[in-house]
Amino acid sequence: VQLQASGGGLVQAGGSLRLSCVASGTSLSLLVMGWYRQVPGKQRELVARITSGGPITYADSVKGRSTISRDGSKNTVYLQMNSLQPEDTGVYFCYGRMFISDFSDFWGRGTQVTVSA
Repeated sequence: VQLQASGGGLVQAGGSLRLSCVASGTSLSLLVMGWYRQVPGKQRELVARITSGGPITYADSVKGRSTISRDGSKNTVYLQMNSLQPEDTGVYFCYGRMFISDFSDFWGRGTQVTVSA
């Protein structure tokens, strides 16, 4: 399974970005898809994730400003981020989890989001 993310870039504070991630290499629907963020010197942290037919989880830092959604038929996940702030800056990684006989986790290569003050 390969995850290809797009939509990152440079935006001014208060602006918006929409990240997209497409999973390929499988005909099965991923159980979970989501986004994590990493900044230099820190661990990768959850931004938002969505479970097929189940709950959505957001980091407290993005609640009310971001919306995650997915197109299950296309194994695609989106992250709409509004009212961006400099602290949202980081590399955003797409994440996917599949269950066949066991759980398997997959990561995309990351897309840079930079929010200028």
